[in-house]
Amino acid sequence: MSDHLLRHLAPIPSDAWRLLDEEAKERLPVALAARKLVDFEGPKGWEHSATNLGRVTAVVAAPAENVIARNRRVLPLTELRAAFALTREELVDASRGADDVDLGPLDEAAVQIASVENSAVFNGWPEAGIAGIVPSSPHAPLLHDGDDAAGYDDHVASAIATLKHAGIDGPYALALGPADWTAVVESNDAGGYPLVRHLGDVLGGPIEWVPGLEGGVVLSLRGGDYVLEVGEDLSIGYAAHDAETVSLYFEESFSFRVNTPEAAVSIRMA
Repeated sequence: MSDHLLRHLAPIPSDAWRLLDEEAKERLPVALAARKLVDFEGPKGWEHSATNLGRVTAVVAAPAENVIARNRRVLPLTELRAAFALTREELVDASRGADDVDLGPLDEAAVQIASVENSAVFNGWPEAGIAGIVPSSPHAPLLHDGDDAAGYDDHVASAIATLKHAGIDGPYALALGPADWTAVVESNDAGGYPLVRHLGDVLGGPIEWVPGLEGGVVLSLRGGDYVLEVGEDLSIGYAAHDAETVSLYFEESFSFRVNTPEAAVSIRMA
């Protein structure tokens, strides 16, 4: 574990730390949906600071004749931190072997930071230099009416046809924001078959619940189109404590790049 997390300074017994790490390992994968749908590179460590883009800038002046210079272009990694606090009493109870320790603040922070990562991947994050999947796509978004899943099967089929026409092979996946996910899993197709299973058959790939996304996105899983590069993977660090609580945080560093903008089609409300 990296020293910068300062875990050794926290008034938390080793067995309580194990409980926190185990809880994080259970909660985070459910919400970190974007990682399941794009290429994942890393973790490359806390010291890794930028992604090589393989490109250079225009020529800049050099202090000698017959010499030219270009700057390498890189994409800096963005550091994310989501703070939460636990009571010292609960942590002591964990060291006593309590099975009902209140880790609600940790669970909430896990979903929050995962939602930001998902949003950066799909919606982009201009302030961090991240172009997301949806803003980068040249394809017109497919529009659906209402809060239910009516027409979702047609939209998915149309999105796949668009991708194939653009030369983007499958298998394909469907990323769904929480509202659309609920509507899809609760619906049946015209023949009474569960809609989520029907869509899975059409896609040939997974359908993922994605906090941080609104609407849906059909994208190719062939690989190489989208890359999430992680420096430090999500870890729990220590910030401070007082007589009653311990202040902790989740932290990670990452960049995201779009290599093939045409490899996704979005579905959103009209």
